[in-house]
Amino acid sequence: MFEYFPRNYPWNLGVVATLNSGGLIDEVDRACRPIKEAALQGEDGATADFLGAWTRLTDQLVAQAEEAEKAGHTRTAGQLYARATNYLAQAERLQSTANPDRLDCYRRVLELQQKAFDLRDPNISRVEVPYEGTTLPAYFSAAPGEGPRPVMIMFNGLDSTKEHMYAAGHAQELAARGISCLMVDCPGSGEALRLQGLTARVDSEVWATACVDYLVGRDDVDPARIGLVGWSLGGYYAPRAAAFEKRLALVVAWGANHNWGAVQRRRLEREGERPVPHYWEHVLWVWGHEDLDEFIEFADQIHLDGVVEQITVPFLVAHGENDRQIPLEYAHRSYEQAVNSPRRELRVFTREEGGAEHIGLDHLSHVSTFVADWVSDVLGK
Repeated sequence: MFEYFPRNYPWNLGVVATLNSGGLIDEVDRACRPIKEAALQGEDGATADFLGAWTRLTDQLVAQAEEAEKAGHTRTAGQLYARATNYLAQAERLQSTANPDRLDCYRRVLELQQKAFDLRDPNISRVEVPYEGTTLPAYFSAAPGEGPRPVMIMFNGLDSTKEHMYAAGHAQELAARGISCLMVDCPGSGEALRLQGLTARVDSEVWATACVDYLVGRDDVDPARIGLVGWSLGGYYAPRAAAFEKRLALVVAWGANHNWGAVQRRRLEREGERPVPHYWEHVLWVWGHEDLDEFIEFADQIHLDGVVEQITVPFLVAHGENDRQIPLEYAHRSYEQAVNSPRRELRVFTREEGGAEHIGLDHLSHVSTFVADWVSDVLGK
């Protein structure tokens, strides 16, 4: 994996994710160059400096976008707003919850993302999925074509947002194959957590059911061809949901998070890498806990043993050979236990081909197109 900052995995992950989600290397380099020394303070030490540097880049692009928009160059403006959103969303992801600027930063991400949609991608619309007296914020990507279309629900992970999912380009890959996509901020992530206070829960089938209920009520969705993909911690959420929500037509674990609770115990011992700085603060925020010891006991139930056996639809497990967060052995475990899936497949991405890091962030498009092709093959039949 390209590592811009020596010995700072979470910052490097943000850089690589940005570059593989539409970021430009010149812009990223100009933003990162002034904070190279700050990165040596460690993953937690200077994340506010990271936000400041990437905010300055965002401001520059927004100013350019506004000028382009005034001149009637809407395509250029849309592209600039999209990159600005990508940069700011990645910088926000790395911040401490104690940073007083974080919520305002995320609100700005939402505003910029909508401007990018309006000018660049009108097939994307903001929707609200009814959920337990409130809603889950989501983006719906409408595939071209007439009549009801197949659709994939996309769940994010511990620290990503629907804006990251959009920037990754997976919805666009699906749309090119005639498949719509619902990118959801699950409880414990994105806007659902930041602005609505919805924390994560073990029984992900509850919000998966809410998403399916929403989709079957749309005239442009084929209710018999609704699939589900989850990346990172979504590699736990999605298989768990598919085991119990039987209206789903397929499921993909984009990163096999078979036993997330065991991973937390390893992280207490500093085994493996952490996805974000201020890690335990972030984890407790996501799950709505205050005491770390109590949380670790709670987290022991976040696993798929005895669960994936109940998946009765096609199941793809996609995992990186060099995933430094989630052990490769968990991909094999999810695959081997899914004995009741009529079509199960394990795809391990190697160092030689790329896509070997966590959820393939080192070669994201390679993994994304493989997943999209597999989904198209299954839903097309």
